[in-house]
Amino acid sequence: MARRPKKACAHPGCPELIEPGNTYCDKHRALSYKRQDELRGTASQRGYGSRWARYARIFKRAHPLCRACELEGRVTPTHVVDHIEPIEGPDDPLFWDPSNHQGLCERCHNVKRATEDKETWRQRREDDSGG
Repeated sequence: MARRPKKACAHPGCPELIEPGNTYCDKHRALSYKRQDELRGTASQRGYGSRWARYARIFKRAHPLCRACELEGRVTPTHVVDHIEPIEGPDDPLFWDPSNHQGLCERCHNVKRATEDKETWRQRREDDSGG
């Protein structure tokens, strides 16, 4: 079976060739992540300050097991208080709505963020741009 050809790094002016499926070479991937983090803001700026930390501790005590794992018959402790419907920031009415929270283990939270939440944000961007 033929392999797909390598392509150029997406960083302007970088001549490095990379494997298909990647966007940046190793050198520029770290810069891309750093820039995304800067644009995203700190946890506190996103509403996850001391008030959220207190709330999360109480929520995790009341919901000690990962909801997604429980549905699949596994027993895994909750590590993250997740917003079931992705929120747009600390001013979003769903941010503090307890019915929009669930306890997830780190693995399930990461899978959700990479799949469901990513699709929701893509759809919101299309709706905002009229596409």
